[in-house]
Amino acid sequence: MAGLQAFVAFSETAKRGGFAGAARELGVSPSAVAKNVARLEADLGLRLFHRTTRKVALTSEGRELFERCRRIVEEIDALRDEAAGARAEPSGTLRLNLPITFGKRVIVPRLAELVRRCPRIVLDVSFSDRYADLVSEGLDAAVRVGPLADSSLVARPFAQQTMIVCAAPGYLREHGTPREHGVTLSGTTPATRRTWSTAIAVPVSDNGSA
Repeated sequence: MAGLQAFVAFSETAKRGGFAGAARELGVSPSAVAKNVARLEADLGLRLFHRTTRKVALTSEGRELFERCRRIVEEIDALRDEAAGARAEPSGTLRLNLPITFGKRVIVPRLAELVRRCPRIVLDVSFSDRYADLVSEGLDAAVRVGPLADSSLVARPFAQQTMIVCAAPGYLREHGTPREHGVTLSGTTPATRRTWSTAIAVPVSDNGSA
């Protein structure tokens, strides 16, 4: 059974008045166009063109079919143009998961600029410092600070963050000021009673400079 390609070949041949013109428009050989038209005629059981050595002319059945094909081809072209326009302008819902502090301070302002430039994008943003499962939670992307664990996900670095260890004067009076490499600071957060620890790799002076 003839497919869409045969109908397109027939329609272009009718518009161009010959196989050569249709072939130039479609970017194929004239013989390929002629074979598609012949296949269509065989499938329909109709003679669509009167053929001479120089040109072709539509039969009455061909003219009737051409009017119907022309509308269908124009509709397909319109759909193709619409799809191309949709690809050119990003649209749809973008589901993101961001770390709480870094996300709100660094990423959110950039997202505002993204929405301004691409108004057809709808953002669905959640904030969490845990590692979200993109697949099971239906996320399009996630932003994380630190190395990526072994994963099949695709990651792209886009920013660097410098960590600075600071201590309150009261803490230093109680525990002393670290002066050597590899010292671990530890303590308890008053509000939550949680213990914490962090290692520093460089010596720290009294005025805060490394």
